[in-house]
Amino acid sequence: MSPVSLRRWGWIHKWSSLICTIFMLLLCLTGLPLIYHHEIGHLLGTEVEPPVLSTPMPQGNVDAVIASAKELYPAKKPMFISQEADVPEIWNVTLADHMHDPNYKPIAVDARTTKVITEPAFEGGVFMSTMLALHVDLFMGLPGMLFLGFMALLLLVAIVSGVVLYAPFMRKLDFGTVRKERSARLKWLDMHNMLGIVTLVWLFVVGGTGMINTWADLMYKYYQKNELAQILKQYEGKKPLPHTASVHDAIETAKAALPGMRVAFVAFPGTDFSSEHHYGIYMNGNEAFSSRMYRPVLIDANTGQLTDAPVLPWYLKALLVSQPLHFGDYGGQAMKLLWALLDIATIILLGTGLYLWLKRGKTGNASTKVAAHAHPLPATPTLTGERP
Repeated sequence: MSPVSLRRWGWIHKWSSLICTIFMLLLCLTGLPLIYHHEIGHLLGTEVEPPVLSTPMPQGNVDAVIASAKELYPAKKPMFISQEADVPEIWNVTLADHMHDPNYKPIAVDARTTKVITEPAFEGGVFMSTMLALHVDLFMGLPGMLFLGFMALLLLVAIVSGVVLYAPFMRKLDFGTVRKERSARLKWLDMHNMLGIVTLVWLFVVGGTGMINTWADLMYKYYQKNELAQILKQYEGKKPLPHTASVHDAIETAKAALPGMRVAFVAFPGTDFSSEHHYGIYMNGNEAFSSRMYRPVLIDANTGQLTDAPVLPWYLKALLVSQPLHFGDYGGQAMKLLWALLDIATIILLGTGLYLWLKRGKTGNASTKVAAHAHPLPATPTLTGERP
């Protein structure tokens, strides 16, 4: 690689890294507890446990579940009901004043007795809800999500440019070499480069899936205005009729339409996951991969008749796959541990990059030049653009 090309790649790497580093540090720090959100919920007492019954009972009528939740807030309307795959004994009912109300009320109801268990802490309590909001949108909604998506794009640029710079650097050194006998700054530079190449694939995957996740709202809106609008063309211009159909019967109709699948959640008419005329019943499979692939079933909320069970387009499937992969939800505790260790390594990687940038003064430059004469290698740093 020519000196001019090295300088160009160094400039790209330096500035893409500098711009995104602080935000990537924030995302790594907030993402670490989110990997273990269930476990932290148990420790903090915010995770709802199903009551132990003296005798086993089958699941009760879903309409009775919704009615029990509404007894707490009679003026509010149901937005969603959902079940966790590993806790089918609980229905989580979401009530709100209107279908786009951010101040909703979550109610946990026993699926067997149809009695209210508790009103869970919002998003798992103050700590977890703060971590989630910072990680998802910086408390800024869609603009915050898109901003973090741009930071993730810069991270991908930094990774690619770092690999381009690291490749010629490795010709003169063994993999993972840390020259401890040299200056402290050079030692941190070697540590930074080693961590960068070790976390390369994971960081690229997490950064890429994170960027896709920030487009979720835009993808859903696009789907509603295109594919879903075509499916619901027969309802165009019609005033929504009263939602008199039984939710329990609608779920049974969805199960009959897609045998072998289970109900993940039900979206009520007027929410972003349904239409003004339908219950959106989202089904998924029981395997590790199929449990992330939702299939919507649209049931007329007035007649209870099946309208359609469309297959989601490729871009929503990509979104659904990226979400659990981003947090390491596929492989149980082993995968969570791996994700956590790589997250910590990335925090150290970003921290050493900031250290190298802050210590780029005359002392650092002098020691760097001496080291460069001893090891005439091409430039490789993440934040400094100098020779190691």
